[in-house]
Amino acid sequence: MDLTEKTVNKNYVYKGKILSLRCDDVLDAGGSPCKREIVEHSGGACVLYEAEGKLLFVKQYRYAYGECVLEIPAGKLEIGEDPEKAALRELQEEAGVKAERAELLYVIYPSPGYTNERIYVYRAYGGERVHACPDEGEFLETLWMDKAEVKAMLARGEIKDSKTLVALLRYFLDE
Repeated sequence: MDLTEKTVNKNYVYKGKILSLRCDDVLDAGGSPCKREIVEHSGGACVLYEAEGKLLFVKQYRYAYGECVLEIPAGKLEIGEDPEKAALRELQEEAGVKAERAELLYVIYPSPGYTNERIYVYRAYGGERVHACPDEGEFLETLWMDKAEVKAMLARGEIKDSKTLVALLRYFLDE
C-alpha cells in the first residue's frame, strides 16, 4: 500500500530565525485534497557526557513551558552544519567540556506529526574541562549528577525533555 502524500503547494505563513511555518496544500494517500501544517526547523544536536561517575546536565528556563528544564547540552544546527561538530561545540559552550570524540547514538524525530526537525543524539568521551561560554542571552546552570540520583529522577518522572530521555535510555541500557 502506498501511503505517500503529494505536495501540491507549499504556503509559507511565517519565516523566522529559528523556524518557519507552512500550511501546505496536499493530496493524501487516497488522492483527496487536504492541508498539512508544518513547522520547518534546521534540527539540533545534543550530547550526553559522563566524567568520574557523574552525568552532565544543564538547567535552563524554557519560556514555552514556563519552567526550568533539566537537559543534556544541546543546540540548533545551522544550515549545513555537521551535527557531531555542533554537539561538541554545545558541550564546550554550555558546560565547559572539550571532549575528545563523540559517538552518534540516534537520530530522532521529536514530533513527526507537524515538524521536520531531526535531533542528533550523541555521547561524548574523554576530554578536559575548559571555560564555558554560553551564547549571548543564554542563561543556564551546569549540574553534575550521580547515576543513582538520575535514575531516581527518571522513576519519578522529573526529567521531561525528550532528547535527554532518549540519551539516558541508551546510557542505562548500555550499562
